[in-house]
Amino acid sequence: MQTTHFWNKLDLHRRKITSGSILILLILLYQLPAQAQGMFGLTSSSGSDEKLISYGFFLAGHNSTFRVNYSDAFVDPNANVAPNVRAIFPRYSPGFSLGFIGMLRFHDQVQMLFTPKVGFYEYKTEIHYFPPDFQPTPGSPNSSEDVIINSDIVTVNSEATMVELPVLFKYRSQRFNNTRMYFLGGASYQFRTKTQEEANLEELVTTGQDYTIELGMGFEIYFKYFKFAPEIRFSHGLNNLYQAENTQGDIRDAISSIKRKNITIYLNFQ
Repeated sequence: MQTTHFWNKLDLHRRKITSGSILILLILLYQLPAQAQGMFGLTSSSGSDEKLISYGFFLAGHNSTFRVNYSDAFVDPNANVAPNVRAIFPRYSPGFSLGFIGMLRFHDQVQMLFTPKVGFYEYKTEIHYFPPDFQPTPGSPNSSEDVIINSDIVTVNSEATMVELPVLFKYRSQRFNNTRMYFLGGASYQFRTKTQEEANLEELVTTGQDYTIELGMGFEIYFKYFKFAPEIRFSHGLNNLYQAENTQGDIRDAISSIKRKNITIYLNFQ
């Protein structure tokens, strides 16, 4: 009887194992797209893209500041307006807001958004005063540096809780797998919950109503039952909020206008 060589037996088993491995690998590769589709939400069942009206909510964090313009008299060296004030510097201050999203679908790529929200703001303004005993040397190269180092700095805080009513138009790219990029822009009306009588007690007095221009961009990321959309938005106030008649006397005539400016990061859930 012919005896099969030991190495031939191993070669026979190796061919069977190799053929079986290739078959299993092909089956796994065939099923992988379907599994990935369900895992990463490519078949999202939230259905918000097809609805005429859909809803959501958002949380947001912002950095806000005033835009301060000096008066012509303050920058005129012969006018002698606010002689003790060297400069006024608004600073960015953090805050947060929250609200709801209402979306009206015009087209798969075009929507109108109404996003009412409540925002908590703090505006910080640094007032730099000349020291009483400071006498800069005319023509000295260090005279301006000495003013900065020796300036007396007073920080004025203005806190406000704002109700904001933005109306925005949103243009989205076509959906690619489970993401979309979008741009949006519009306008907002906002008002302060604090009364004007309470605001008049502050050192730097502003009015409580404003209109703003809103511009932003973001990404929509699809999950199985919802969409998550991180977004950055810039807001510029249009109204001159400054009330000189109620502001403290030493800076009253140094300012001609104050407007708001915000940079906000939104976390939208739809």
